[in-house]
Order: sequence, then structure tokens, then C-alpha cells
Amino acid sequence: MIRFSAQIFLLVAALFLGVAAQAAVPVYSYKIVQVYPHDTGAFTEGLFYKDGYLYESTGEPGKSSVRKVELKTGKVLQRHDVPAQYFGEGIVEWKNKLVQLTWRSEIGFVYDFASFKQQRTFTYPGEGWALTRDDRHLYMSDGSSVLRILDPDTLASTGSIMVTADDVPVVNLNELEWVKGEIYANVWMTNRIVRIDPASGHVTGWIDLSGLMDNRQLPNSFNDVLNGIAYDAEHDRLFVTGKHWSKLFEIKLVPRVTAGS
Repeated sequence: MIRFSAQIFLLVAALFLGVAAQAAVPVYSYKIVQVYPHDTGAFTEGLFYKDGYLYESTGEPGKSSVRKVELKTGKVLQRHDVPAQYFGEGIVEWKNKLVQLTWRSEIGFVYDFASFKQQRTFTYPGEGWALTRDDRHLYMSDGSSVLRILDPDTLASTGSIMVTADDVPVVNLNELEWVKGEIYANVWMTNRIVRIDPASGHVTGWIDLSGLMDNRQLPNSFNDVLNGIAYDAEHDRLFVTGKHWSKLFEIKLVPRVTAGS
């Protein structure tokens, strides 16, 4: 996504305001388990893992797509190009369908999961950033501190979750993933992922991925940021990547030990 200075200001302000509050929330670092290739042409907006494959949505004007990707090689096995007027955003699978958001067009697409053939469209107010799901609902981010809860069949909004870290709203929530009963969310323009309790909206942990990717290897260090979380529940594997990154990482979380602990 290409965002504006006002959003960056709000993010920086919120981070400064939340420094003290975040101190009470556990922070996790990471251990790299495995590294896989990732298409540097992919401006990653959405990512999930299913039945041995990665599914990825990409953005940028005229370059947006939905893809089925081979994990070990990064090879794109199947691809649907989104019409050029739309900026592709997050995706999620539900009942043999693939649901995709767009950024500012207030329109989403529903595809057949196997063929990527478009079946219908749907609408929503405001921006679309990312999607994930549990067994009953879809969860949608729009760049704010609020996650929308959607009916997975009608795609209508049925509720919302205000995300806070010790009562401080966490803004610019981006790519989402359901992991062991929590929602993981990239915080746009940072190297952090937040772990969210969906029942309360409280942040239960911060994942600091600083140093994971050398920014000097990226074509545009400002926009080519961490974004993309996928979880393989069967084998308990967590994958992360970023926009135009050449690598996708399988990681394990490591609790950060603080002084005096």
C-alpha cells in the first residue's frame, strides 16, 4: 500500500504515546527456522497457507493479483490478475471461495477457490486492508485500530473489535492471520506484529522482527516493509514476508528476556 503522511503521523504519535503502555505487554523476538524464495515482484498485501501451498494477494496499480504459490520454490503455480483500476488487498478462504479486498474502491471480489474465477463482488465502506478468519467469522482491517467482524457468507459487517495495548489504541493494523485463537496483525511501517485477543481486543504480545530482512536489499526501503503472515496449523509453522522481499521466513517466537527478569 502507498499511504499518506497523515497516517504516518498518526502511527508515530500512537507509538510514542504507547511506549509506557507497551512496556507491560510481553515482547517476543524470533528464531529463523527456514528460508524460502519469494517473488520480488510481489507487493504483498495478503497471505495464508492451506494444504501445502501459500496463497498471496499483491497490490500496486495495474499489478494487483491473486496467486497460488509453491512454498519450497516460491514458484507461482496459478495467478489471477485484478483489473487495473483496483489496488488489490487482503485475501481469505471460506467454503471453497476466495475473498479479496481492494484498497480504496470500496469493493471486494469473491472467486472460486480452485479456479480463481470471479463469482461476484461485494461492497463495504472505507478502505480495505486485510482479512483472516476463524471457524465462524471473517476479520477485516482497514488501517485503523478497529477490526471489523464480517459474516463469512454475506460479507456484511456484524461487529467490531477495538485493539488496544493497555488502553492505548494500536493504529495501522494491516495483514492479519489467525494463530491458535489469537489474531496476529502486522503494524504497517514497523517491524512489529501484534498478538490480539479477539474477545477483548487487548494486545497480548508484541513480536519484534527487527533485522529479519536487510533493507539495503529492497528496491524501495520506504514502502517495501514487513507485511504477510501465514500459519500452518497442522505442523505449527509460522511464515512471514514483506513487500517485494526476496525471502519468506519460517520463524519460531522467542520470549525476550528483559533486565532484572
